Amino acid sequence: MESPKQKDPLHGKTLEAIVTFLANHYGWEELGRRIRINCFLDNPSIQSSLKFLRKTPWARAKVEQLYIDSYQNLTVI
Repeated sequence: MESPKQKDPLHGKTLEAIVTFLANHYGWEELGRRIRINCFLDNPSIQSSLKFLRKTPWARAKVEQLYIDSYQNLTVI
């Protein structure tokens, strides 16, 4: 028998929802420490972060990976 596939934690999530979750979960200071990008370090906001992340694929990939890692840590029993 095949083992059931795990659901993709990014499925159905908008970038705004991901950034909002991370900002609420870690706070801007800790988020900036974990992912060293200026939109998290210098006068951070959801809107400025979204603007930067939408045009910077490497930074978006890091944010999405942190979300996946955080999501997995929350769902482990």
